Amino acid sequence: MLATTVRGAAARFGDRAAVLAPDGRLTYAELEARSRAAAAGLRAAGVRQGDLVALVLPSGGDWAVAAVAVDRVGGVVAGVSPRLAAPERAALVDVLRPRLVLADPALVDGLPLRTAVATVAAGGRCAELATSGEGGGPDPDEPDDVLDDPGRPALVCCTSGTTGRPKGALFHVAQLQAVARIDLGDDAGERWDGGSPMLASTEFAHVGMVGKFPWYFRLGATLVVMERWRPDEALRLVAAHRMPVLGVVAPQLALMLRSPLADELDLSCVQTVIAGGAPSPPALVKEAVARLGCHYSIRYSSTESGGVGLATPLDADEHQATRTVGRPRPGVEARVVDDHGHPVGPDQVGELQLRSAATMVGYWNDPAATDAALDPEGWLRTGDLATVDRTGCVTLAGRRTEMFIRGGYTVFPAEVEAVLGEHPL
Repeated sequence: MLATTVRGAAARFGDRAAVLAPDGRLTYAELEARSRAAAAGLRAAGVRQGDLVALVLPSGGDWAVAAVAVDRVGGVVAGVSPRLAAPERAALVDVLRPRLVLADPALVDGLPLRTAVATVAAGGRCAELATSGEGGGPDPDEPDDVLDDPGRPALVCCTSGTTGRPKGALFHVAQLQAVARIDLGDDAGERWDGGSPMLASTEFAHVGMVGKFPWYFRLGATLVVMERWRPDEALRLVAAHRMPVLGVVAPQLALMLRSPLADELDLSCVQTVIAGGAPSPPALVKEAVARLGCHYSIRYSSTESGGVGLATPLDADEHQATRTVGRPRPGVEARVVDDHGHPVGPDQVGELQLRSAATMVGYWNDPAATDAALDPEGWLRTGDLATVDRTGCVTLAGRRTEMFIRGGYTVFPAEVEAVLGEHPL
């Protein structure tokens, strides 16, 4: 799916930048050509359809080229964050058991012994792979009906899930297609162009990035990457590239609004803030709307849900916009259940569960963890406690492990944080 999308995007957008990053500018035409050459090297290295290739690379143009190349041969892309310490990277690679690891030379330390590793120099666009093949040129791609087969394993996103153990959430092409439909609408498969520069607020390995690459590239978006996220640099990039949508997690936005540059730069381009990853404190929502003059949408999802779940609409009333994580997005179901899996009544605390066509197939090579996360009807157990009101709006109460008892009452840190956030002092 990713490779066929990039082929179409290259034909339409050519010299438009697909990625702007510390490792250089990568156009759509270059993404197509470089990934095609790199795919030949992967085949020469023995990578075949269904094989998993782990990317231990910084986010940027090289990462994108490598991901598309893996998809071209029908392989499974698995990103491992370069921000992890060497033992953490090693633990994830050990869980993934990849056919091949593509790694930055500075990130090979600690990788498990007997793991096949190919190094990728920064800014080289996987040239090492392109020159490792034999013959007169790149081999042809896998046929489109193979690459776009809904049942083909295509992506693994690493997560600690709800237990702290590293795991890899597996997505087939069908789940990635569902993500695009939920984000863009039912016509996602026919839409082209309309994208804009956007800040990459998380690593490419995150489900919110690589899981949405197919529709980002379909729209011709430009992914702007920082070597390391910094609020001042983020603000400068938003202003310089006139980004209309600011995708962040709430703590990032709080740091950006605290910076003097938030008042010094022209940020009138920002029309919408989409904040995921964690609930946004009411005070933060109000401040962002007032200072930026924008709409604000809180998003709730997880790696296992495919990065899609609940959302507050842009025209939400104050209570919904500041106190809830909204309602299920089109194509997503949500429920709050008790310890026996039975739905609870309005405003009663229980576990939040999600179900959609975008939900992971399961955990890579971990059937026991899969059974613990997904019930037989496809409901994803999030481990988050929540309430749902009579209008269908969901309010998070915290994690099961975070609640405590005080004076006979159950207290959730999220409730305390919301009150403290609005305190004048």
